[in-house]
Amino acid sequence: MGSVRLAAPELEEFSRALLAAAGMPEDRALLVARSLVAANLRGVDSHGVQLLAHYLPHLEAGFLNLSTDGHVVSETATTMLYDGDNGVGQWIASMATGHAIRLAAGAGLGMVTVRNSNHIGMLAFWSQRMVERGQIGLVFTNATPLVAPWQGRERKLSTNPICMAVPGGERPAWLLDMATTTVAMGKIMKAVHNGREELPHGWALDGRGQPTTSTQEALQGFLMPLGGYKGYGLAMMVEILCSVLSGSGRVGGEVGDPRQGLGPVGYSQCFLAIDVSRFLPVAEFGRRMDHLIGMMKSAAPAEGCDEVLVAGEPEWRAEQERRRGGVPVDDGLWSKLAAEAARLGVAVPC
Repeated sequence: MGSVRLAAPELEEFSRALLAAAGMPEDRALLVARSLVAANLRGVDSHGVQLLAHYLPHLEAGFLNLSTDGHVVSETATTMLYDGDNGVGQWIASMATGHAIRLAAGAGLGMVTVRNSNHIGMLAFWSQRMVERGQIGLVFTNATPLVAPWQGRERKLSTNPICMAVPGGERPAWLLDMATTTVAMGKIMKAVHNGREELPHGWALDGRGQPTTSTQEALQGFLMPLGGYKGYGLAMMVEILCSVLSGSGRVGGEVGDPRQGLGPVGYSQCFLAIDVSRFLPVAEFGRRMDHLIGMMKSAAPAEGCDEVLVAGEPEWRAEQERRRGGVPVDDGLWSKLAAEAARLGVAVPC
């Protein structure tokens, strides 16, 4: 399976044009496009322009409140409850991230829980905004139920990802962005787009709750929790911080599976910003982070490995390479996006 390769600005403009042609307001379309291409640049293709195949039909069906900014339900010096009013996920995430940054700048900590939201793309896109302000950023979200409780065989939880970004000194920011499953659903969908019939062992369970390497069985089954019962516990922690704490009407898989039909999804998020300067001068903190990262990287590599890496480093390297050489888009996905472009009257860049 081959791929096309586009410069990031070109791919971003194409994505924006598709979203706008499907009815999304220009300012929101641009933000969503930027968030998707940012994921592709980091090599996180599961959360890149591949998501357009999911976003476009949901958008055109009219289930999103395209004009809303959401609204504040309650606020204290350090906390906020925010209602997304079923708005564009990335737009609501931008509002919530801004509030978390503002609260942290004023009081040292800022925590915003969001209900009635939608898919917000790669979590690192939001935690990186906090890092740019000298803050530690943590972001959590729930989403489509795709995961069974440990030892169960019904979808009750999503991949419920966890993201933490930390300012660095001379080194790039330390950035952990991970699902609480072995892989994100986007990697299964990427296999579908590429026509792959087999998956690596440990990615998925079939409908009986048994391990499978079949792509089609995985689509009808469940994603594998990361580390078994430990990933299940982490997923529940995320659900508590997002849907339970926010008072969301959708807890776990109670509102059904959007794959069975389009409609409001009612996702919830949690954004936490920590102002580093309340503990240490930012420069000193950066030096200490550089020292910690250096300690890890100084370890002798295991047999068959070239070096020790830290969280965020592979993605940082991917971004440098893809900014120089362009972003690859697999042929299978590109054919689908080109077909959507033809249908919507959008010019295809290549």
